[in-house]
Amino acid sequence: MSALIKSLRLAQKLSAANPALSQQIARNLAGWNKDYKPAPFPKTEKEREAAAKKYYMLPEEYKPYADDGLGYGDYPKTGGGLGIEAKDSYYPYDFPEHKRNLHEPISADHDLYSEDRYSQPEHPRFKNSEYFLSFFGVMGFCLALYYWLEDKKMYRPVAAKQYPADGVKHYTFE
Repeated sequence: MSALIKSLRLAQKLSAANPALSQQIARNLAGWNKDYKPAPFPKTEKEREAAAKKYYMLPEEYKPYADDGLGYGDYPKTGGGLGIEAKDSYYPYDFPEHKRNLHEPISADHDLYSEDRYSQPEHPRFKNSEYFLSFFGVMGFCLALYYWLEDKKMYRPVAAKQYPADGVKHYTFE
């Protein structure tokens, strides 16, 4: 407990001696860095090349989001739509737990495409119309077979009980 009190007194003395230090500490604890915020949408070719360099991309690869007021600024449009599981699991990534390399830009909608979310890693093999046609084809075949074989009942072939003669007692309890 005394160590806690001593450290609080030291922090109080340091902040009294240098008030800018406490402001800097508050800025660092805020969790927001000015480098994380995208710059305004690039309007000239020079701004576009500077933004591509900022995000470690080639100028011909760099394509920003449209300037539609959503606040993406100069952040690059990375494609998106394919989840993390579409990436190769055996590639030697710099950060294998996230399947990312250093300075690799991520999608602005990254929270939608992480591994703990649903995403379709590749296009389906068949179109939805083919799935529906095959389902209705199989179901139609089953119904047609049912109605075609309705009069041909299947049962266990058992004959009726046969007695020596009707009304005659054929057993005794003696």
